[in-house]
Amino acid sequence: DSAIAVNLKACNHFRLYNGKAAEAELKALSADASGSGAVAGGGGHALLHTNDLIRHNRVVFSQGEAALQVLPSLSDFIPEARLNLVIYYLRHDGMQEAYELIKDVEPSTPQEYILKGVVNASVGQALCSRDHIKMAQQFFQLVGSSASECDTIPGRQCMASCFFLLKQFEDVNIYLNSIKAYMYNDDDFNWNHGISLAQTGNFKAAEEALLLVQNERYKAEYCYISWLARCYVMNGQPKNAWELYLKMDTSNESFNLLQLIANDCYRMGQFLYAAKAFDVLERLDPDPEFWEGKRGACVGVFQLVVAGKAPKEDLRDVLTMVRNTSNPQVEYMVRIITKWATNAGIKLT
Repeated sequence: DSAIAVNLKACNHFRLYNGKAAEAELKALSADASGSGAVAGGGGHALLHTNDLIRHNRVVFSQGEAALQVLPSLSDFIPEARLNLVIYYLRHDGMQEAYELIKDVEPSTPQEYILKGVVNASVGQALCSRDHIKMAQQFFQLVGSSASECDTIPGRQCMASCFFLLKQFEDVNIYLNSIKAYMYNDDDFNWNHGISLAQTGNFKAAEEALLLVQNERYKAEYCYISWLARCYVMNGQPKNAWELYLKMDTSNESFNLLQLIANDCYRMGQFLYAAKAFDVLERLDPDPEFWEGKRGACVGVFQLVVAGKAPKEDLRDVLTMVRNTSNPQVEYMVRIITKWATNAGIKLT
């Protein structure tokens, strides 16, 4: 029961299970030397706080807790400490700090190549830098095509990332589908898989993948919201897309989401929610195109009601939205809709 053996067992539990299982193993080191379970040599409790390797591993097991207090001082003589500090920064919006730590590292292991790829991809996407994107793609390809890694989960993830950056989404899906069974609860995987599936038009599977994402920070990002909204519209659930908009604060992103909902709903013949979106857009920005979109969508709702394919109550919403606009065409549209409703015995007030 040496400290080295306990630490090694904890590392195995981390790989096989999770950080909590690994930390449970390390508790053996804090047992009182006079009690059962004491480790050889005593002083187990002190080891948890003084042994550099164990201090490093405790940070990893706890998903980065105390990383900034522990890892910087260990980076020069425990190679993994620098890599784990990079990971910590990436997870906490410290992209530039991560880049500064990794940029001069000459990769020699798959993990180093992968981390260089991830950092360069992050920088490239943030700065719209083709050079960084190309470097990331090359790092991922080196790992994913290597004989030792090509059939591993990280290797296939690397090839998927390489093709993702190249926008070859059919190939991305081939690689991600091959490891899907092992990544069910991985938010990063489900995010990437969902977007890639949507890019190839498989909106049903894309919606399922995106809804598996649990990280609230991810779910608050516009990229996630917009892709999920598009999936909802394409899968015949425009109300769900509209509710995503209603939950957003007024901003450029909410304006962009309105445009996405308006145009996608119009293309899919979901005219009521297209009209709702164009109506809000028109009130925010009196662009004639928004009135034209709303007018067309309102006419589309009217046609669906006449054909018996939409509830008659939708006409009330249509009339309200049409009357929100000051335009010579409004009076004519109101008169036509009201006349038809009266002849059909429908009360609109």
